Amino acid sequence: MPELTHEVFNQPEPLVDTNLFETNRALRDALRFNAPDLDMAPLQALGALAGSGDMQAHARLANTHTPELRTHDRFGRRIDEVEFHPSYHALMSAAVQAGLHGTPWAGGTSAHVLRAAGFMLFTELEPSILCPISMTYAVTPALRSNAGVFRDWAPKLTSRGYDPRLVPFARKSGVTMGMGMTEKQGGSDVRANTTRAEPRGSDDWGPRYAVTGHKWFFSAPMCDAFLVLAQTASGLSCLFLPRVLPDGSRNAILIQRLKDKLGNKANASSEVEFHEATAWLVGEEGRGVPQILEMGTMTRLDCALGTSGLMRQALSLAMNHTQQRMAFGKRLVEQPLMRNVLADLAIESEAATALALRLARAFDRRGDAHEAAMARLLTPIAKFWICKRGSHFAQEAMECLGGNGYVEEGGEGIMARIYREMPLNSIWEGAGNIMALDLLRALRKADAAAALAQELAPAKGAHPALDRLAASLPTRVEAMATEMEARRLAQDVALAVQAALLHQTAPAAVFDAFCASRIAGDWGQAFGTLSSRTDFDTILQRAQPH
Repeated sequence: MPELTHEVFNQPEPLVDTNLFETNRALRDALRFNAPDLDMAPLQALGALAGSGDMQAHARLANTHTPELRTHDRFGRRIDEVEFHPSYHALMSAAVQAGLHGTPWAGGTSAHVLRAAGFMLFTELEPSILCPISMTYAVTPALRSNAGVFRDWAPKLTSRGYDPRLVPFARKSGVTMGMGMTEKQGGSDVRANTTRAEPRGSDDWGPRYAVTGHKWFFSAPMCDAFLVLAQTASGLSCLFLPRVLPDGSRNAILIQRLKDKLGNKANASSEVEFHEATAWLVGEEGRGVPQILEMGTMTRLDCALGTSGLMRQALSLAMNHTQQRMAFGKRLVEQPLMRNVLADLAIESEAATALALRLARAFDRRGDAHEAAMARLLTPIAKFWICKRGSHFAQEAMECLGGNGYVEEGGEGIMARIYREMPLNSIWEGAGNIMALDLLRALRKADAAAALAQELAPAKGAHPALDRLAASLPTRVEAMATEMEARRLAQDVALAVQAALLHQTAPAAVFDAFCASRIAGDWGQAFGTLSSRTDFDTILQRAQPH
C-alpha cells in the first residue's frame, strides 16, 4: 500500500552544509574592524565544519542522548562518573581542536578576538557543550596565582588535545576545568557559602586543604579539576580541586545528581558533596571573591558571544525557511510584514555581534588604559543587554517558521533547542540586576566617563538621536541617587555603544534603521515594527545565510 495519499511539497530544505563564516557578513566586517590583521583561515575551516551535516547530526544526538550519572559500579563501589554519548565527545574534540578553550592564553595575534569569533560560530552548531570550554578559558589565567599548579597544568589547559579519560593529569594530552561557586542558601551571594576548608600542610602546589561541604551548581562534573570557593580561617578563599589526585586516587567529590534543566541538555550540571576533598590554595587566603570576579569577567564575555551566535543561527533558520516557503501566492520573504520582522531581527543580530566582538578586542589589549576601561564597562552591558534580548529574539524567529519551528525534530527542530537555550546566558554568571549594578559601579569611576565618550566619538554627528543619548549619559550617572534606574542606564549605554560600532562596521541602512528604531523611538513594542522608510532590501540581502 502507498504510504501517502498526497505529494509532499512546499516544505523548505534544511540549512545544511553551509559555511557559517563565509555567509556571515556582519561577523566578517566586525572582525575586520576589531582585528584587521587577523588570519581568517582558521575561521573559514571552522565555519565549514560547524555548518556541516555530519556535525549537525552530532549536535542532535548529544542533545537527544543526554548525560547519565553513574554513582556506583556493578560491584557497589562509588565511582561518580558521568556517561556521555559519543557525539558529545566528537563535539568537545572539535571545540578543543579549534582552540576555543584555554588556547588564547598561549599568545598569538588577536588571539582573543579569533577565539571569540570561533566561539560564536561553534555556538551556531551546539552551545551546551561549550560550558566546560568556556570555564577552561576563564580559569586558566587565574591559576597563575598558584605557581606550582600553573607550571604543571597550563600546558595541558592550552593544548588542542581532547582527552576525556578520568586519569591523572600527567597521563593526559589535554585537560578541562570547571567551577563550583554557588550553594543552596546563597546563589549569587557567594559570601553566604558554608563549605569549609581546613589546612593540611603544604607541598609543591602550595598550601593544601581538606574541603567539606556542598555546591548547588557544579559545572561541569566530568572536568579534570575545578576552582571552588570555601571558608578558611581568613575568610572565603579560592581553591584548586582536581577530580583525580596526583597519586592516581579519586578525590572525595560525590555527585549527588545531575540538574534537569530547561535547555543546555548536552551539558552535565550537577550538585555535589565534598567529604574532606583535597584542594590547593589559589591566590591569597580570604581573597576568593576577587579571584572569582576576575574569572567571571571572562565567562560573561562568553555569555554575550554565545547569545550572539544563537541569534545568528535563529536568524539564518528563519531566513532559510521564509526564502523557500510559499504562502498566499508569494514566498514568505516577499511578504511585507515578514520582511519587516526579518530585517528587524537582522539589525538586532548584527548589533549583538558588533558589541560582543568589540568586548573581545579589549581582552587582547589589556595593557592599553582605554581598552582596560572598556573591558570593565562593556562586560556588564554586553552580558546584560545581548542576553536580555535573546529570548524575545528566539521567540520571534521561531514564529517565522510557524508550527515547524515549535517541534523538536528535523532541521527546523533546531529552533526549539535554541529557544530553550536562550535564557541560560542571561541567568548564568550573574543575572540582569547584578550586571546593571556592576555597570553602575564601573561608570562611577573617575576615568569611565572619558573612556565611554572616547568610544562613542567616532559616531558623533552621524545621527541626532544618538548624539542626544550620548550627551545625556554622564549627567544621568551623576544624578542617579539610587539603583532604581540602573537597568535602564545599562540598556541605554549598550544601545549607544552598539550604534557607534554599527556606524563603523555596517552599511548606512543598518545604522540608520538601528538608530531610528532603538534610539529615536520610531519603533513599536515588538520585532517587525520598523518604519516603512527602512531600506529593507539592503538589510535582508546582507543577512542572507546562503
